[in-house]
Amino acid sequence: MRRRGARRQRGAAQLSLTVRSTVRRGSVDELRKVLERMGAEPPEARDIPFPQLEGVHFARLLLLEDSDEPPDLIPASLMWMSEVDAPLERHLEELVDVGGPVLDATFGLCEGYPEEPTPQARRTYLGERLVESATSYVNTVGRTVDQIRREAELRQAIEDFLDRRRRDGLPGEPDQVRAEIQRFVRDEPRLSWARGRAPRPSLRWRLGELVHALGVAAGLVVATPVVVVLLPIYVLVLRLHERSDAAPHLRPTAEHEWRLASIEDYVTQNQFSAIGYIKPGRFRGMTVQAILWLTDQAARHVFTRGSLAGIKTIHFAQWIILDDGRFALFTSYYDGSHESYMDDFIDKIAFGLNAQFSNAVGYPKTRFLFFEGARREQEFKDYQRIRQTPTQVWYSAYPGLNAANIENNALIRSGLFGTLARADTEAWLRRL
Repeated sequence: MRRRGARRQRGAAQLSLTVRSTVRRGSVDELRKVLERMGAEPPEARDIPFPQLEGVHFARLLLLEDSDEPPDLIPASLMWMSEVDAPLERHLEELVDVGGPVLDATFGLCEGYPEEPTPQARRTYLGERLVESATSYVNTVGRTVDQIRREAELRQAIEDFLDRRRRDGLPGEPDQVRAEIQRFVRDEPRLSWARGRAPRPSLRWRLGELVHALGVAAGLVVATPVVVVLLPIYVLVLRLHERSDAAPHLRPTAEHEWRLASIEDYVTQNQFSAIGYIKPGRFRGMTVQAILWLTDQAARHVFTRGSLAGIKTIHFAQWIILDDGRFALFTSYYDGSHESYMDDFIDKIAFGLNAQFSNAVGYPKTRFLFFEGARREQEFKDYQRIRQTPTQVWYSAYPGLNAANIENNALIRSGLFGTLARADTEAWLRRL
C-alpha cells in the first residue's frame, strides 16, 4: 500500500508510520495484558527500546478492541504508530532489528506473524500491513528530534552559565550580556553546533512542496465553477441528513473515564486516540473524504509553523480511514490536560471539529456542517470521551518539553549570533 508521506522522504521532513494487524482469536486478552504491563512500567525499564530508534518523536502501540458495530464484526487489531524524521526506511530497519523482541511479544499474537521472526521476516510482515493516513499534521515541519534536544541543551547550558555569572555580577547593558553568552558558546566545544543556524529541509524537498502546493491551488481554481453549481444541491441534501441523523446525548461510564484518566498527565504531553464510525451512505463517505483531503492540504502547506488554526499545543496528529471507509481513527499528541485540549478545540476551531467529526455516528447535531455540534459543549465532550480508546503504550522523545518550550528554544538559537537591535536583544534575553 502506498504510504502517506512517502513523497516527503527527501529532506528533513517528518513522516508517519502506521502498521495494523488483526489479533488472533483467543489472544485479545493476552495481548491486552502484555500492553498494559508495558505501559505501566517506568520508561527506563520498558522492554521497548524507543530511545534507540533514531529520529522517533512519538510512538504508540494501540489495541483496537473487537467492534460489533453493524453490519459486521470488526475483529480486534493491534496498531504500531510512530512519528519520525525521514528517511522512513531507516526507521523500519531499526524497528525490525532493535525493536524485534517487542514486535515478537505483541504482533506475535496477531494473525500471520512469522514463526521464525528474523529482521527480514518482520520487515516483510510490517510492510504488508502498512496503513495510509488520510490527514497528517506536524507542529513544525523540518524540526528534527536531534534539533529539539540540542536546543533544549543549549538553553540549559546558557542558563547555567548566567546563574554562575550572576554571582560575580553581570554587565548592565543587554548587548554586553549577549556578548558574554556568545563567548561562552564559542568556547564550549559541546555547543559548537550552535554557531550555525538550524538546517532547513533540502532545496529539492522545498521545491517539490511548492510545486505540489501550486498544483493543489490550480486544481481548486479549476474546480470552483463546478463546486458553485453543485453547492446548493449539496447543502439541501446535507440539511436533510442533519435533520434525520440520530444524536443521543450519551455519557461515558465511570469505569471508562477511570481507564482513560489513569494513563493521562504523567509528563508534559498527553496522547489521544479516538474511533468514530462513519455514518452509512455514499453522501457521508464522500463528505468525510473531501474534508480530510482539504485538511491535509492545509496541514501540509499552510499550518506548518507551530499553529493549527490558532491551536499551538499539538505536536502531531493524524486521521486514518479504516475498513473500507467504515470508521475513522484520530490520534494526536498534545500539551496539557485533556480538558484544556478539548476547550482549545471548542473555543478556536469548533467549525473544523464539526466538519470532520459530524460525519461520525452519534455526533452532536450540526447545522450546515460547520455550526452547532461542538458548540453543544457538554454533549461534545461526552461524545469524544466515549469514542476515546485507551492508548496502552506510548513514548515521547522529549517528555519535559511542551510546544511553547520547543519554539522558544529554537528562537534562542536563531537569535544567538548575528546583529540585533537593542529592543530585539532585550526581547531575546527575556527568553532565557
